[in-house]
Amino acid sequence: IEEVDAIIDKSGSVVSAEIQGYIDCCIKLSGMPDLSLTFLNPRLFDDVSFHPCVRFRRWESERILSFVPPDGNFRLMSYHIGSHNMVAIPLYVRHHISFKDIAGGKMDITVGAKQTMGKTVENVVLEIPMPKSVLNVTLTPGQGKYSFDPVSKVMTWEVGRIEVGRMPNIRGTINLQSGTSAPESNPAISIQFTINQLAVSGLKVNRL
Repeated sequence: IEEVDAIIDKSGSVVSAEIQGYIDCCIKLSGMPDLSLTFLNPRLFDDVSFHPCVRFRRWESERILSFVPPDGNFRLMSYHIGSHNMVAIPLYVRHHISFKDIAGGKMDITVGAKQTMGKTVENVVLEIPMPKSVLNVTLTPGQGKYSFDPVSKVMTWEVGRIEVGRMPNIRGTINLQSGTSAPESNPAISIQFTINQLAVSGLKVNRL
């Protein structure tokens, strides 16, 4: 599991990106198996933390995860990869959000897949926390569905699966509360997605 914290400009280019990753295990083995896990590119890691079952000295000397796993579910390892590494974001977002005092505002967002190694991007969800002065939004999604919470002011666009060659789009108007001025800055866009059997960082297992 990898979580990407990235800054992407309005043209879709990555300004900076960091990754927080986890290796979770579900063990159903008999006896006391002694396992070893190696990576093709362990130098990607900037910081790591391990489950107590991992022999830390062997990791320090050989970069090998050597451990006797407990039964059931547990987190074997957590890691951090800093922005100095080249992170290829598998999604791009092109957005235009503008506000005007009287006319309200406009929104036009397009998402698409890139550099997914042939994998399908699924469970794509965009969340945009709107300024408090926003009353509601009237949008037309080309794919999926959207909702707007008038209390939290969060607009959620549930895109779903993005097929190869498809570029889902949502556009429409933003209505401001009467008597309020236009927000001075645009909101940030948060994206959740799932790509099975693909690590965004490029991390690869060599042998288990």
